[in-house]
Amino acid sequence: MTRTVWVKADDAVGDWEQRKRRITAGIEAGVDWVLVDESDVPRVRELGDVNVAAFRADADVVDEAEPEDDADAARADAYIVGKDGEGDGTISMPEDLSGSADLSTLRRRDDRAQGVYTRILDERYEAFAEAAAADAEYTIVVGEDWTIIPLENLIARVGEETHLVAGVTSAAEAQTAFETLESGSDGVLVDADSPDAIRGAVEARDAAERERLELSYATVTEVEQAGMADRVCIDTGSLMDHDEGMLVGSMSRGLFFVHAETAESPYVASRPFRVNAGAVHAYVRTPDGGTKYLAGLKSGDEVQVVDTEGRTREAIVGRVKIEKRPMFRVEAEVETDDGVDRVETLLQNAETIKVATSEGRTAVTDLEAGDEIALYYEDVARHFGESVEESIIEK
Repeated sequence: MTRTVWVKADDAVGDWEQRKRRITAGIEAGVDWVLVDESDVPRVRELGDVNVAAFRADADVVDEAEPEDDADAARADAYIVGKDGEGDGTISMPEDLSGSADLSTLRRRDDRAQGVYTRILDERYEAFAEAAAADAEYTIVVGEDWTIIPLENLIARVGEETHLVAGVTSAAEAQTAFETLESGSDGVLVDADSPDAIRGAVEARDAAERERLELSYATVTEVEQAGMADRVCIDTGSLMDHDEGMLVGSMSRGLFFVHAETAESPYVASRPFRVNAGAVHAYVRTPDGGTKYLAGLKSGDEVQVVDTEGRTREAIVGRVKIEKRPMFRVEAEVETDDGVDRVETLLQNAETIKVATSEGRTAVTDLEAGDEIALYYEDVARHFGESVEESIIEK
């Protein structure tokens, strides 16, 4: 499921300057869509790169009068029915939904509208939204007195038929919408002027999409000096917290947690954007659940940042720094259902490289046999970074 954040910026918000502030705040925060009146589409295009959904001004008329050169700028990425119609209660909802003008427009073969906007005023509007979901690519529902129960009902009933977008007015409501019934809504429509509310909704979207990993402990069996090797530092475009780092290792099935260089020392300044990840041959885990060789990383690539609780996020590589350095070979044993498995990696011989152990943050120079070291163990083989059902021996 791809989660989305939409910003509502139609004429109900206010004049163009008010709408423009919302749209600009949304683009700067990283929203996926803005929802505006059809006449504002060209102006939104001038503000930035974002998907534009438009309330269809007249569902029964397609404007052919646009100059050909301006057609793309004036055309929305998706058209929505329901405003000033049955969806928002402006026109009475028919007893028999087969007579609904909004639903008829939605079902037209000329693809005049791709979505529907519905205010959930009572059970009839909930039924209307459910009926629309069968044909709508996007189903936007805005609760009135009740918000959670209708959303739960629709999440349970429509499944994957549509991209279900819930109306919210705050970051807290966005988080609730993304978590409702565990699976949550596919998207949220933010109706708020506050840039903080819009940014908070984007943060809630990102949190809902992030993978949560189950880290475990392996028993260190050997730490030995391994001579010189080409060592890779991954410098990201993000600052990492004290409990964050990356998962790296010589064997894809067992990736060791290596802390970011967030700690101060008497000799070296902290570099909270950096993970000293090991030798060029090693793997690093990526946000899609795959791996990449450290030697293959370059500026613009994405890597996965993970904290000691297994919470993940993505970071962009800004620079990869490769230098010859003395290395340790760290070997550990993992208890599995089939017995004991051995995994290992090469890490630079330096006090600034810290790993996570059961005793806390530990310099690799202080690591000893018998210590319990944190890692992510996944009993899979990999081919070009993708997991495969294949027997591969790594030693």
